[in-house]
Amino acid sequence: MSPISMLLIGFAMSTDAFAAAVGKGAAMRKPRFPDALRAGLIFGVIEAITPVIGWLLGRAASSYVEAFDHWIAFVLLGALGVHMIINGVKPDAEEADEDGDKHRGFWHLAVTGFATSIDAMAVGVGLAFLDVHIGVMAAVIGLCTLVMVTTGIMLGRVLGSMIGKRAEIAGGVILILVGSAILYEHLSGAVG
Repeated sequence: MSPISMLLIGFAMSTDAFAAAVGKGAAMRKPRFPDALRAGLIFGVIEAITPVIGWLLGRAASSYVEAFDHWIAFVLLGALGVHMIINGVKPDAEEADEDGDKHRGFWHLAVTGFATSIDAMAVGVGLAFLDVHIGVMAAVIGLCTLVMVTTGIMLGRVLGSMIGKRAEIAGGVILILVGSAILYEHLSGAVG
């Protein structure tokens, strides 16, 4: 997998966390950089661990599905992309809390970080069937998430939730494009 594809996946995986961070930043009275960085670290670590778990699960099943692994990667990335686009289009169900301090607790951030990283676990399953170093990919996803969440919280107060939804839509489109590129590479390699 090319470094550009890895970076695109990293940023695509962090867009839902970015959307959540923009919402959290908007709900905080005055987000400070140390608070934003702390949230970014929590989200980044969780987002880096989950694709490794998915990759391990995928590697355990890889010998059984080697002939159609590119289709699995395509379907997983495509489905996650469509899911992210749908989430980006539908209106928010939860209103911002009046007390911004509740949004900064470790466990609340960890649960939110895990919830936004489920897609990274599924991507990890798909990556198990590709020629990619999972440690590097996990680090890229974690660093992208760290940057996106920290930035999202700091921008949340100014931008509100509008940009967060657009970021999630863009991340979904990127996942669909990366999945399509993987499928195209395998099919064109098989034909040529």
